[in-house]
Amino acid sequence: MKEQMALERLTGLAAFARAGSLGSFTAAAHALSISPSAVSKSVQRLEKQLGVSLFTRTTRSLTLTPEGRDLHERAVSLLRDAEEIGQTALAARTEPSGPLRITASLPIGMHVIAPMLPAFCQEHPKVSVDLRLNDHLVDLVGEGIDVAVRIGELPDTRLVSRRLAPHRLCCFASPAYLATRGTPQHPNDLAEHATVLLRYQSTGQVLRWPFRIAGRVAERTPDSSLSLDVSEAIVAVLAAGGGIGMAATFVTAPYVARGELVPVLADFAVERDNVTALWPESRRTNPAVRAFLTALQASFRERMRQLDTE
Repeated sequence: MKEQMALERLTGLAAFARAGSLGSFTAAAHALSISPSAVSKSVQRLEKQLGVSLFTRTTRSLTLTPEGRDLHERAVSLLRDAEEIGQTALAARTEPSGPLRITASLPIGMHVIAPMLPAFCQEHPKVSVDLRLNDHLVDLVGEGIDVAVRIGELPDTRLVSRRLAPHRLCCFASPAYLATRGTPQHPNDLAEHATVLLRYQSTGQVLRWPFRIAGRVAERTPDSSLSLDVSEAIVAVLAAGGGIGMAATFVTAPYVARGELVPVLADFAVERDNVTALWPESRRTNPAVRAFLTALQASFRERMRQLDTE
């Protein structure tokens, strides 16, 4: 009986730690791969065992009570220790196996990670991949994420990180648009054209367009009446004749191959080395994480090689 109560308390602490970090039972359930009702029941049992209310619940929000805040960090620390024990056991295996939770920004996920997953899963059949695409920074430990892949400069973090292969930023437009409006020969000519801008979901800031001019990189923000916060939407607008926009070549490559987009101002294009993989220290020796990072690096390099030969 005591053993069962101890097990239920550990289960409740795990559910409490996730729900407190993520702000909802549904998100905690997703992270723990169980149902929201199971999370709710585990937390309720824990509250009964401890004799305190851990959350203030409304129909729209879930917030920690003062007592919950005092206990939450300890619960997260306990969960982290438990995960490190599991990672240590995984590291003892030579073959990658077990769940691999990955989060990535939408363009990287769609155009780089997703196409490589069939080969990766075939090579490592004992690994089960859970890929989650969004442009928001997440708490990797709190959400149980093994690897995050992000574009752009990231704030200082205690996570382990690795820069991936460079990618090229270039302007693109549809042949129909250029036939009507002409092709700019210099970045200064963009003032006479319709442009489409990218606005980052994570910061709300607009991408400043980099150009290599006279051996130096200069950043500009063209005047525009159209901005979008998803790169795939931008290339769709460009392919429909909406103007000139800047995007990574790994995003536009399928459109270029179909003749729907063509590079513009390619002589002024810039390479950026700001795609980063991040993972918790506890995942450093995880064979599945190591295998995925190796495959991801190779995928980036292969894409850059293909683009260089086109």
